[in-house]
Amino acid sequence: MKTTANTRRSMPPWKYNLWVGVFFLILFSVVLLVYIATIRIEYTWGWYKVPSTFFNRETIEISSDIDGKVVQVTRKNAEAVITIKNETESKSYTVPAEDVRVNENDLIYYGDTLATYSEWRAGIMLQGLWITLKCSIFAIIFGIIIGVIGGIARISDNPALKWSAISYVELIRGSPLLVQIFIWYFVLGTMVNQILTSYGMAEIPSLWYGVASLACFTGAYVTEIVRAGIQSIHRGQTEAARSLGMSYGQCMRYVILPQAMRRILPPLAGQFISLIKDSSLLGIIAVRELLKASREVVTTQLNPFEMYFTAAALYLVITFALSMFVQYLERKTATS
Repeated sequence: MKTTANTRRSMPPWKYNLWVGVFFLILFSVVLLVYIATIRIEYTWGWYKVPSTFFNRETIEISSDIDGKVVQVTRKNAEAVITIKNETESKSYTVPAEDVRVNENDLIYYGDTLATYSEWRAGIMLQGLWITLKCSIFAIIFGIIIGVIGGIARISDNPALKWSAISYVELIRGSPLLVQIFIWYFVLGTMVNQILTSYGMAEIPSLWYGVASLACFTGAYVTEIVRAGIQSIHRGQTEAARSLGMSYGQCMRYVILPQAMRRILPPLAGQFISLIKDSSLLGIIAVRELLKASREVVTTQLNPFEMYFTAAALYLVITFALSMFVQYLERKTATS
């Protein structure tokens, strides 16, 4: 907003309006070119299919899990109780009365439909959006924790801490994220799940290995951002705090980190925006995030343009919201 205001002050109104018109002309030209291209390839747009991928009304079937005979069907208000009995057992089912499919004395076999009802459910795209947000939020939280610890260790005088932080940063930054996801899921995940299974414990879902890979990858970059932020604070701040009797931990907590945080917010925002977009790689380990959900819809509905444009728009909304939030934090922490 400030940049726009400054531009208006430094440019005559007619010239400013002229360039605004040029911008919208360029935007219109791009949209027109895309439209002409789709006509040339005889693509049929199907935007009407998109809403059903977010919310849809599904028909739910209630099935019998025993063989027997319907001995009683009792209706009361919006519900019905269906009782099925055979030679060894009797079982009752409470179902919605709107669409009961059986009557008294009907013979029922295992898996037969007793009743159906309809309800609104979240579609596959909404589920994918939620998984993307869930992965990104947890990865950002763990990435910040790893980065702050790693950044402090990176400038420590303790060689074990310093060299460990350097090794971690160089190892993670020197290998592709895709390879790290494979290692976390196929190597570490296989070993951990086999150990858990041998002790009769439940396996860890692939989602959390994806979160771990993203957090470790982001943590390496946050480590360097935090290190640079801390070292940008004049050394006299540390000396003044220590002269007042503060310990090294108190100096970092109350003096150095609050000042460094204001300086590292912009690069942190850029890193977290990249993290949200990198979460699209988790589809390769069977995590149904936003992009994988889009691909699944494309394989069934055959509307790639609409779904990929929709996915891109959703990623844009998420990253733009994060960018606005960081700008708000910058304004709140700004000093005169």
